[in-house]
Amino acid sequence: MVIKIEQSQFMQFFSVLPDPRKIRNQIYPLSDLISTATLAILCGYEDWEDVSMWAEANLSWLQPLGICLEGAPSHDTYNRFFRFLDPQVMQSCFIQWTQSLVGKIKGIIAIDGKTLRGSGESSSDLDAIHIVSAFAAENEIILGQLKTAGKGKELEGIKLILQLLDIEGATITIDAGGCHKEVAEIIREKKGDYIFGLKGNQGTLLAETENFFAQVLSMSEEEWGNECQCDYFVSEEKSRNRQEKREIWSTNDLEWLPQRTAWKDLESIVCVRSTRILNSQSSTELRFYISSCDSNAEILGKGIRSHWGVENKVHYVLDVAYNEDKCRVRKDHGAENLSVMRRITQNMAKLETSKKLSMNKKRTLASLNPEYRLKLLGMAMNI
Repeated sequence: MVIKIEQSQFMQFFSVLPDPRKIRNQIYPLSDLISTATLAILCGYEDWEDVSMWAEANLSWLQPLGICLEGAPSHDTYNRFFRFLDPQVMQSCFIQWTQSLVGKIKGIIAIDGKTLRGSGESSSDLDAIHIVSAFAAENEIILGQLKTAGKGKELEGIKLILQLLDIEGATITIDAGGCHKEVAEIIREKKGDYIFGLKGNQGTLLAETENFFAQVLSMSEEEWGNECQCDYFVSEEKSRNRQEKREIWSTNDLEWLPQRTAWKDLESIVCVRSTRILNSQSSTELRFYISSCDSNAEILGKGIRSHWGVENKVHYVLDVAYNEDKCRVRKDHGAENLSVMRRITQNMAKLETSKKLSMNKKRTLASLNPEYRLKLLGMAMNI
């Protein structure tokens, strides 16, 4: 019995992709290229030459599934297809697919940027691509990503990805690079909340916030709630040679703040003091935030803490498990589209919970076990 790859829910979302190839060159259906690229990357392969070799080696398994009936596409075929495939449509399909999987997102959506270091080349003045990703902290799923004008130039990408996502009821966390009034307005118009990091790009607002919390920190704990109307929460973590104490202060008493009306529905300001002891060496860091959420130091602190999951659970995995920063796919839209394929497979592996394995181990198992790789792809092995 032949199972058509087009019947999978996954391929239904990507079947609308505009094929950049001329009709006379379409020997292999679009579904062959998308499905084999997805499966090969799931199995641990990293570039188009790898994908082509994997497809060639697995023809006897692929063809009964209705895939690659004309043989395995060459690496040039994959390269040309993904180089010229419209990345904006690819991103849109990706976002629609992920939202169909997780439904309405509640809790924290962390938005953060990552540079694909291998996509740049100094000898030809080719800048590395910078990607902004949206990460659902509770589901540990990448909701979507968009290419930006570069590191430090993320505003347009952030605004666009917010427009594409359903964020009603969610709280968006963004570091200081995305702390803009326009972003706050988009989030509130779409019925979400925000927590923004504050740094030098919001000079007077940062100065006012720093000055307020400097006074708070100079007071006794009894005075925080009475004189400053601050909520307070503290948490501690210990490991063998590392200890960290996080203290969070927040207040919604902002009548004194000149900028309070300039930010859409600004409700609270937050201070986080992190004290770390590593191998008997102590360090302290203060960070400041603004938020449309009510002043609850525990909830705000946990939201801020969740934001850094995008570094540990997305960026770190992409660099270590997928060798993303070492990939040398550069031409046209190739690097951007390949980055989407990696995140597609990362989501597939994360959503598969029957095996308590690391990302690397799941990809190894997919390479060894045909039934498991189809399970990741979301198809039933029913031959």
